[in-house]
Amino acid sequence: MPTNTVSTNKVSTSKNQSRENYFVFNDITTRWSDNDVYGHVNNVTYYSYFDTAANNYLIEKGGLDIENSPVIGFVVNSGCNYNSAIAYPDKIETGLRVDKLGNSSVQYGVAIFKKGMDEACAHGHFVHVFVSRKTNKSVPIPEKIRTALQAILVKN
Repeated sequence: MPTNTVSTNKVSTSKNQSRENYFVFNDITTRWSDNDVYGHVNNVTYYSYFDTAANNYLIEKGGLDIENSPVIGFVVNSGCNYNSAIAYPDKIETGLRVDKLGNSSVQYGVAIFKKGMDEACAHGHFVHVFVSRKTNKSVPIPEKIRTALQAILVKN
């Protein structure tokens, strides 16, 4: 695992594109239905991959129970920059890190890599605000989740 250090407060584009700047990886198999009429994975599908990367981490390392947890994460912002196409049946990996960690919100840095490649096909951000499942009002990030997020937080 790389050190959680980057040289500037704002992560540069080249830092966003390099595998060495992400801390957690998940394999994803593209599906036939991910492709669009142009023969590559449709742009909206990348957001699904981002969501999968973040939630897999929250479940596996943060103990999030998506069905019963009193606190859940709502996506409030996301963005994606596309560098090169992927298509079914490509094997891909998501790279994940935390760029910003607040009291009730987290901004993830996420990238999509073809399996074994060092440069991202796409990279972007994904923001969760943690809310009460009952009230949908923002609440502090639960301690177990916060600890997991701090483990992959980029340190300046």
